[in-house]
Amino acid sequence: MTLDSLHTAGRCGAVSGVLSRIGDKWSVLIVMLLSTGPRRFSELKRAIGGISQRMLTLSLRGLERDGLVKRTVFPTVPPRVDYELTDLGRSLCEPVQAIGTWAFENYAEIERARARYDAG
Repeated sequence: MTLDSLHTAGRCGAVSGVLSRIGDKWSVLIVMLLSTGPRRFSELKRAIGGISQRMLTLSLRGLERDGLVKRTVFPTVPPRVDYELTDLGRSLCEPVQAIGTWAFENYAEIERARARYDAG
């Protein structure tokens, strides 16, 4: 499917919404952390430096709403909540990993380009 066919089919908005969710920096990190198996909220928060509790909650809810993450509550005291990828979420791991690898491999070149641009 080409970009032209997406536009003419009226799907641009739908694709844009999906890309904004999976392209969000927190969502990418959450997906990569959950790719190794289920994690508790506190584990995710510790593993993701700089994310607030509110932002982690919002990100997890969005991923759950989109069918990428499953939330399981265990009836213990206090209640235990685990998050894990669904089959759909696991299907996202390979593309996300590829983008992460690309970013890592090209980081130095991007930094040089930014420096040249900022220098005017």
